[in-house]
Amino acid sequence: MTYIKEHGPIAQLPTRYGHFEISVYKDLHDLDHVLLSMGKIDDGQPVLCRIHSECLTGDVLGSLRCDCGFQLEAALQAIAAQERGALLYMRQEGRGIGLYNKIRAYKLQDGGLDTVDANVQLGFEPDERHYGICAEIMKSAGFDQVIIMTNNPDKLNSLSRHGITIVERRPLEYGRNEFNSAYLDTKALRMGHLLRHQI
Repeated sequence: MTYIKEHGPIAQLPTRYGHFEISVYKDLHDLDHVLLSMGKIDDGQPVLCRIHSECLTGDVLGSLRCDCGFQLEAALQAIAAQERGALLYMRQEGRGIGLYNKIRAYKLQDGGLDTVDANVQLGFEPDERHYGICAEIMKSAGFDQVIIMTNNPDKLNSLSRHGITIVERRPLEYGRNEFNSAYLDTKALRMGHLLRHQI
């Protein structure tokens, strides 16, 4: 199955983490997904890689309710440290339910539900994301072997099913605090995320 409708040009993107190249992939629903890369990633060697789902509240606004912004920064720093790697920034806000519904889920969490039950009460699966398009973007960029920075086993399983070889998994545990500790524990206990600091 093809998930990509269109692939845009590659441009230079200097950042505070280092100098990246950026390209955009449009999916069949006209959502734009970003590939940030550094160094030569199409040389047949495994690529240090992070798949990061969009999180406006964490990535841009500095929310402490999740660990997303912390993970994004740590992944970019890791890629910059070795001057080679790729970050896929995927338009799958709120584990795939979108920003509007994510804030609805936050309201339910404010009332006592955990992140899984809040999504389910709104009529969604606990996690609506899929990673087939990620595998397609990787192959389009010239690599199919990854050293993946993730705590989520669903990413590993889905990438493998779509022809990506997982050479190594590197945990990405950053930003636990008083506001997100219950959220992280829920991800570990109810969603199987591979977190070392569990209750």
